[in-house]
Amino acid sequence: MKNILYLSTITLFAIATTACNDNKRAKNYNERTLVDDKAVGFIMEANEAGMTEIKSAMLAQSKSANPRVVFFAKMMITDHTNVGNELRKIADNKYVSIKAANDTLNLEHQRMVADMSKLSGAAFDKAYMGMMVADHGKTVELFKSIVRNKNKALNDFADKTIPKLQVHLDSAKAINASLK
Repeated sequence: MKNILYLSTITLFAIATTACNDNKRAKNYNERTLVDDKAVGFIMEANEAGMTEIKSAMLAQSKSANPRVVFFAKMMITDHTNVGNELRKIADNKYVSIKAANDTLNLEHQRMVADMSKLSGAAFDKAYMGMMVADHGKTVELFKSIVRNKNKALNDFADKTIPKLQVHLDSAKAINASLK
């Protein structure tokens, strides 16, 4: 009897120790996000902007004959894919559900990409680069607006991403200015 009690105590202790050392994140049963409404809006808007950049850049790669535009499009795909992946990790950690990269764009962005797909040659290049200037201008401002949010992960993400977005904006302006 003493051995059974002793063995039961050791087994119970082993189970309790294993359960306490579980490094898995607990489920968020109340389904509340861990960020404020402004941060949720930022995450959604930034994700949509990134998906739009990727989809339009894929179109530019296939439609443009201008090497500067094609190079810029490749840079957009690489950089915005990486930024999107990082944003999705932050969103997952904060229990914010966002679209994956293969989800559809909102109607406004779908219309913009569809309108561009009807163009070709210099007209396409001008429309694409004009869109890149406008979108990156908005995106830089979006990222600047979240810098002082109380969520450190979003602050760090925005601080790290703004310089890259500014390079995109400057490059888009230079390429757009060079197009006839």
